[in-house]
Amino acid sequence: MSVHKRKTWSKEEAIALALAHRDSLTDEEDSKLTKAALDDSDTALAGVLTKRRPGRPVAEITKTPVSIRLSPDVLDHYRSTGPGWQGRIDDALRKAAGLKKRA
Repeated sequence: MSVHKRKTWSKEEAIALALAHRDSLTDEEDSKLTKAALDDSDTALAGVLTKRRPGRPVAEITKTPVSIRLSPDVLDHYRSTGPGWQGRIDDALRKAAGLKKRA
């Protein structure tokens, strides 16, 4: 098996390398590599990595994305108040509809 001197690869390059070399390993080499990887405390199992979802945990009550047409001055007003402007629009609509404020 050839030795690659390059230290880092993109995800696509790493997958291509792995696929190119997987059939060249003997069962014994494969077993040794698998054991070494499992014994290494820095190794993260692929199943663990693929189950993680990026971002915040999902809330019990989620909002529904919609498309709404607003007047430019209304939109400018809320955007000028900084991050969280969409939540403030939601709060204003809840108040206008007579709904309880969300927790």
